[in-house]
Amino acid sequence: MHPLKFKPILKERLWGGTKLKEVFGKPIESDITGESWELSTVPGDISVVANGSLEGKSLQELIDSKGEELLGKSVVERFGKEFPILIKFIDAKQDLSIQLHPNDALAKERHNSFGKTEMWYIMDADPKAELIVGFNKDVTKEEYAESVANDTLLDLLNYEQVKEGDTFFINTGKIHAIGAGVMLAEIQQTSDVTYRVFDFNRKDKDGNLRELHTDLALDAVDYEKKDDFKVSYSQEKNEVNTMVDCPYFKTNFIELTENLELDTVNRDSFTIFMCVGGEAKISTAEGEVAIKSGETALLPASTQKISLQSTGAKLLEVTI
Repeated sequence: MHPLKFKPILKERLWGGTKLKEVFGKPIESDITGESWELSTVPGDISVVANGSLEGKSLQELIDSKGEELLGKSVVERFGKEFPILIKFIDAKQDLSIQLHPNDALAKERHNSFGKTEMWYIMDADPKAELIVGFNKDVTKEEYAESVANDTLLDLLNYEQVKEGDTFFINTGKIHAIGAGVMLAEIQQTSDVTYRVFDFNRKDKDGNLRELHTDLALDAVDYEKKDDFKVSYSQEKNEVNTMVDCPYFKTNFIELTENLELDTVNRDSFTIFMCVGGEAKISTAEGEVAIKSGETALLPASTQKISLQSTGAKLLEVTI
């Protein structure tokens, strides 16, 4: 199987903008496009190959017919015929709702789904743009519930100013929100289970308030103040720099000033490259593909050697 690119799945969001088109050239027509889903097998939103001899095939078709070759034997044993992660680029013109995600056990019990552990890599941020990540002090369930009822939740939250290259790991239960003026790459478990707890009292295009999940969230929130979200990582050029290594995905940062060869013969996992700056050519024995900032490529687990060719690309390398 040759390196694969997929057609972006574009999502209108109340808080979205136009940067996905202006910066990355995504084929959007709306002024409120908030997300480009790059790799997905979420039902109803399944990625379709955009290049090479497999153009037009869906990611799910390839998994069904070439499971171990594409995903890796250990990945199939663990996740079956489901792509275990969801890859997105996000443009927040306005603040996103304040939300959190349940853990695997709670998500399985309530929604027959995985939970949602995720990470963010900041690609661009307006001056003084912020994220909300966690609480600014330890909070009791009662204190939290009272703040939601009284519209004072914002007073309990932790705000983080961000710039390009900042990286955040959002484990399940952690309350969070992407702030206005932030564009980022997101890597997450395949799950669309979100508990929205505050939405700034905004109304949708039909004049309705969006649904909140106040009661569901109560047993899913991590009420402790924790400083475990900002990812510190080395940025050695032409090296594979570990960013996040969690049970659901592993992400490395690679900045290229020259070509780099990667030996993946013992990697029992697919490899994803998200281009978060510049452009690069990715070559294997089966073919090659070019990606630029805001694009993504998927290489099958059967790939034994990868050649990265660039003099200025920044890449996120994602495996299981």
